[in-house]
Amino acid sequence: MRVWSSSRMGIFAVFLGLPLAGCAGLADTASLRSTPNGLSPIEAEPKLSVVTTRKPIDDAAGEPWFGSERGSQMSVAQVRLSSPAQAGRFSLAAVGLVDWRISRVDIVPNLVLGDGDVLLYIHGFNQSFETAALDAARLADGLRFGGETVLFSWPSRNKLFDYIADRESATWSRDALEATLDSLVARPGLGRVNIVAHSMGAMLAIEGLRQAYAKHGERLLDKIGAIILAAPDLDMDVFSASIARMRPLAARTTVITSNDDRALAVVTSLSGGARVGRAQKAKLQAYGLKVIDTSGAGWGIINHDLFLSDTSVRKVIARAIASSKG
Repeated sequence: MRVWSSSRMGIFAVFLGLPLAGCAGLADTASLRSTPNGLSPIEAEPKLSVVTTRKPIDDAAGEPWFGSERGSQMSVAQVRLSSPAQAGRFSLAAVGLVDWRISRVDIVPNLVLGDGDVLLYIHGFNQSFETAALDAARLADGLRFGGETVLFSWPSRNKLFDYIADRESATWSRDALEATLDSLVARPGLGRVNIVAHSMGAMLAIEGLRQAYAKHGERLLDKIGAIILAAPDLDMDVFSASIARMRPLAARTTVITSNDDRALAVVTSLSGGARVGRAQKAKLQAYGLKVIDTSGAGWGIINHDLFLSDTSVRKVIARAIASSKG
């Protein structure tokens, strides 16, 4: 077992989510869970599991644990976290100046999971291992998700101008994601696997699900819960062809779109193909998908990560996960 530790503290600006137009009444508070002391489950036990295709870093200091290169094999790790709640009520955390941070990373032989539901997060373009892990923690915390959180991290180069290289590495990781899904759905006693995939990670999620569905067919429906594609950086024609191959999963899928997503606007101009994250709502609904149009909800310049920064969007995601249990 390899062990790494970190003493770094991340400082972040507080996100002030604006109310989401058209989403009043969509919040399902029954799906938001707290422990008896008022903490979210991941705050009470700050840890998550990771499956990654990144190459491990052999460094005395350990950080950044896994790099941007492709690994020769999949790695599984347990990440121990420090949450803002652990800093104390009268600390900088109380005013939003202390963020989640990684305190320890252990490489382990297999995923260590309980019998509850799983939140599987697949990150997008331009992400390091650390930022992806912390986003996974923020997501689980914001949703107050009651089960285990698993991050699937692929080898993004974490550089703004390495978009093509990132896309190829994401595509290269689809077999590993399929193997991860196989492992999760075959695990006795495990609940539903809820997938949240952001940006380029949505392309990887659809590729992995398409391969898994080709293998398992409708048996996959017994284990897959909600599928959330947040600001999906995915060609519309490629997406529609994939949905046609796994039509029963469409009813489980929620797409979060925005005409104000400037990151996807740039990608559209570069690729020449319409992106799912900026597609017309009616066109997506024709495939049987649920669509949340967040146009006008973001106050930032880019508006590409509202699933993390906007409270109303998180509540919609929580409701989708709760509804998938029916």
